[in-house]
Amino acid sequence: MTTPDHQSPEPRPTAKDVIYRSPLALVAGVLLLALACWLGFDALVRGHGRTPWLALATLILAVPLVVAFTLRPAVFSGEDRLRVRNPFRSVTLPWGEVASLRSGYTNEVVANSGDKYQLWAVPVSLRARKKAARRQARADAAARGGKSGGFGLGGALGDHDGPTRAESDQIIDDLRATVERRGPAKTAQGEVTVRWAYEVIAPAVAGAVLLAVLLAVG
Repeated sequence: MTTPDHQSPEPRPTAKDVIYRSPLALVAGVLLLALACWLGFDALVRGHGRTPWLALATLILAVPLVVAFTLRPAVFSGEDRLRVRNPFRSVTLPWGEVASLRSGYTNEVVANSGDKYQLWAVPVSLRARKKAARRQARADAAARGGKSGGFGLGGALGDHDGPTRAESDQIIDDLRATVERRGPAKTAQGEVTVRWAYEVIAPAVAGAVLLAVLLAVG
């Protein structure tokens, strides 16, 4: 069962939580925010006529969206629950309510109710999967060569060095292990709660309305 939670503040991570985030998204978010602030404030200071107002409306709209899709997403793996913070909502699932974790073209958690929640902070990289698969194949070939007394090329050059699982797949494996370990615990039971990120949604909507009005009256 999913319980919407619209008013309670978002829980803060504890020292015991394992936090998963996308480093590339964080870097991209910082660069986009820097660029938006540079261009926006330049238009505010030097612009004429409606330009400062258009720049202000664009900033009010763009900044929350950039934060939502780059800096905000995170997955918090705690002792008793999994918290998924996506661009526009946060979902808290006690481990006992997690039915499965799926990894395909996207990573998602499935609750016992059948509801699915995408893990935005753990994006799937098909390229990383292919690299990991090649490493695994070379490692297997080197192991077979060693058992047969041969000296394979992979063993000579060390081509199989490195992780044989893509990082996002390894994170899903870790979360699955936590579900198996903590799922039956009494303290890991409860209801799934969903909290909408109005602190992101409200300013973005306000910026979109202001921009639409300015464009309409222009």
